[in-house]
Amino acid sequence: MKKVAVIMGSDSDFPVVKSCLSELKAYGVPFEARVMSAHRTPALAAEFAANAKENGFGVIICAAGMAAHLAGVIAGHTTLPVIGIPMKSTFEGLDALLATVQMPSGIPVATVAVNGAKNAALLAIEMLALSDEALSAKLEQAKKDMIDGVAAKDKAIQEQIAAL
Repeated sequence: MKKVAVIMGSDSDFPVVKSCLSELKAYGVPFEARVMSAHRTPALAAEFAANAKENGFGVIICAAGMAAHLAGVIAGHTTLPVIGIPMKSTFEGLDALLATVQMPSGIPVATVAVNGAKNAALLAIEMLALSDEALSAKLEQAKKDMIDGVAAKDKAIQEQIAAL
């Protein structure tokens, strides 16, 4: 199975990114998490991205706030899919969201919600599951479990309404 790279622009992103790592771990997806910056370590970021495919990665997730250029810089140096997690910092994360989602033609970055680390992991897992039947089966089971959970909550609410 290909690995997922999870790159944080700063160690301050780690509290949010932990949910991404936990989700990858729960699905048994191997990952590496690193801190590197589009602005403070641009050569390191470019080198990592350029070598990611040959180093066994299948998807790269980038978490960054404020200017949030990390996902775009990484995407500019690889053909692997890149998922951006805009981090809430200034302006409630709107600046990071716009910086992550507004990519020029030819440099796509899939973007999840502000602080949407768990969904970034799930999107990466779905990408890897395109060529991994066991991983696909785990995703299908998770969807069924989610449906069952919502149905149970609805039943409980209906019982509470009936008791009014």
